[in-house]
Amino acid sequence: MQANPVIETLLNHRSIRKFKNKPLTEDQINLLVRSAQAASTSSFTQSYSIIGVDDPEIKKQLRIIADNNQMYVEENGCFFVFVADQYRNKQIGEKQGADTSILDTTQRLIVALGDASFAAQNMAVAAESMGLGICFIGSIQNDIDKTAALLGLPEGTFPFFGLAVGYPDQRPEQKPRLPLEVIFHKNTYKKDIPEKMMDTYDQKVRTYYKTRTDNRRDDTWTAEIARGLSAPARMRLKPFLEKQQLGRR
Repeated sequence: MQANPVIETLLNHRSIRKFKNKPLTEDQINLLVRSAQAASTSSFTQSYSIIGVDDPEIKKQLRIIADNNQMYVEENGCFFVFVADQYRNKQIGEKQGADTSILDTTQRLIVALGDASFAAQNMAVAAESMGLGICFIGSIQNDIDKTAALLGLPEGTFPFFGLAVGYPDQRPEQKPRLPLEVIFHKNTYKKDIPEKMMDTYDQKVRTYYKTRTDNRRDDTWTAEIARGLSAPARMRLKPFLEKQQLGRR
């Protein structure tokens, strides 16, 4: 089946980690946010907010939190932070005389995280369709309390991830994705992972890393996953969520 322009945009995605020194216009930013708002939202709660960051000092501080070497957090057309947001709905509920304690449940936290994710993916696709590049930044959670303080986040909010958007100053190779047969399960979950297929995929990833780093990185996907399991990370997240009165029940 022939791909249409939307599908071609999706299939050509790659993360951009070097942007030109050119800010986005207000019209571009507004169009990106409107595209994000067009995403699906659970029960029409719209439980997310988007913070557009163009202040150089805040960008710098977010870059330090994420990783001092990730200059694309600081140097981009605009940096957006997607926030799981129950603060707004709590204020509305209190004005309406409703019991807002339900906003502290795990279910409502999942709703807010989902809404933020749907909106962010819409923005990402919209940006790429406009000839812009994007990179998702989950590492703003490395110091979650400092991120929240920098952005002035109130109780009931959680800074889920950032999205760097701008004019690409590179054309990296695409990271190879897992075979469709590994990801896609028909009717029921397939527990057996095809070993031969994973070996072939590991070799593709090894070739990708060697090419990208001039042979400085010899690595596989399964080894990378195993390393990530060696130690817990971002252990402040649970206490932060409790402090924010999110997902405690």
